[in-house]
Amino acid sequence: MGVGKTTVGNKLARLIGFDFLDTDHELERRTGVTIAHIFEIEGEDGFRARETRLLEEVAKYHNHVIATGGGSVLYDNNRKTIRESGTVMYLTASVEFLWDRVRHSTNRPLLHTEDPYATLKEIHRQRDPIYRNAADHVIEISPTSEMTANRIAAGLNIQTSP
Repeated sequence: MGVGKTTVGNKLARLIGFDFLDTDHELERRTGVTIAHIFEIEGEDGFRARETRLLEEVAKYHNHVIATGGGSVLYDNNRKTIRESGTVMYLTASVEFLWDRVRHSTNRPLLHTEDPYATLKEIHRQRDPIYRNAADHVIEISPTSEMTANRIAAGLNIQTSP
């Protein structure tokens, strides 16, 4: 949450000549409402069911960089789908960095708690080992999204578009 999956993914896709898709944005486009609204109406279970169906669909796409929601890899079936469909990158950063990025956001349903910083720390503590286990590559983000995208492309020996 807040690590820059969408920004880095978009830049990486342009850099290597692939299409880009953010699953959260695609769910919002298809439903016509925000992720926060889906959570409010259907709860996390309803949102996760929609997310799983979308992941199963986009896993069949070729020449795409896909940014998934932060909770998608928490489910065994989603991890299996993601790992079988391509190379999995885990973008990581310190909790303090992430907090600086998300602290003023109003569209982070999981942070609508009495102590959102403590919630973010707990989410990070719980998810980090799962993300690391699911990933082919763990990428500590760079100072800019361009630098991170370039490092990913170079690390994968992917020819970049002119």
